[in-house]
Amino acid sequence: MLLELSPSSESVEIIRSREQTILDACDIVVDVGDVFDPDKLRFDHHQQGFFESLSSLIQGKRYTTKLSSAGLVYAYFGLDLISTLTGLESTSADCSLLFDKMYEGFIEAVDAIDNGISICDAPTRYSIHTDLSSRIKHMNPVWNDNNPDEDALFKSAVTYVGNEFKSRLSYYSNVWLPAREIVRDAIEKRFDFHASGRIIHIKGIVPWKEHLFLLEKELDISGTILYVISALSVQCVPLSPDSFESRLPLPKQWHGLRYEALSNIAGIENCVFVHSNGFIGGNKTKSGVLEMAEKSLAMGSTDGNV
Repeated sequence: MLLELSPSSESVEIIRSREQTILDACDIVVDVGDVFDPDKLRFDHHQQGFFESLSSLIQGKRYTTKLSSAGLVYAYFGLDLISTLTGLESTSADCSLLFDKMYEGFIEAVDAIDNGISICDAPTRYSIHTDLSSRIKHMNPVWNDNNPDEDALFKSAVTYVGNEFKSRLSYYSNVWLPAREIVRDAIEKRFDFHASGRIIHIKGIVPWKEHLFLLEKELDISGTILYVISALSVQCVPLSPDSFESRLPLPKQWHGLRYEALSNIAGIENCVFVHSNGFIGGNKTKSGVLEMAEKSLAMGSTDGNV
């Protein structure tokens, strides 16, 4: 799929085979052949002794998941592909940022599933069957079709994944990436917004979580921000971008309450709700949202949690 999206793909013929004589005649061989040799454009990962990850192939990358052929091709062609599809210079910081984001948000799970790597060491509480790999699995020939058109099904799968890749990249480049400067501005002005420096205000509803963690690390203030105010809501910063646990949740006695009941127990007018897990709350006014954050911060300090 990644090769199909490259600028020269119009002249590329895809051949599906495991016959060595046929593979030897191909310019690029992916996912078969038992050889990983980027100089010869051979990108298989099934052979004994293969343990490459993005961190082992590209200096400075933190991703240690064993690569599948998808990750191998991405490692060598991903930057140029992103550059072609977005118009960014392949050497730019933004292109590098998108390369990492597309890997962790799109490619890495494919690598892990293809290599049989579980998402966690403990038993999972539920199964996910709507991920990309599961959806492609349902595009394979079925056992009770006696005459499947495998090549047609394969091409359909390639097109499907290619469209999803382009859609995800479009979102990351046109929506997610521009939000970074908005989050940076909010962090840099945090003391102007609130004396504690632990509550920030983000204008508009933008994807802020990943940016906040990256920028906190970049600015050497990791763990500082506790609450993010945007529109008429206050959100607690999670322990990690994908975590459902917060650094400092809204007060437990507020959880699950709404309107008058919440306003009465919080002592704040115009409250709308607090989620049952305490990670987000709302108020009818900007001042009310800020008061919810301030009171939560004060109560957390009193409890020794800050």
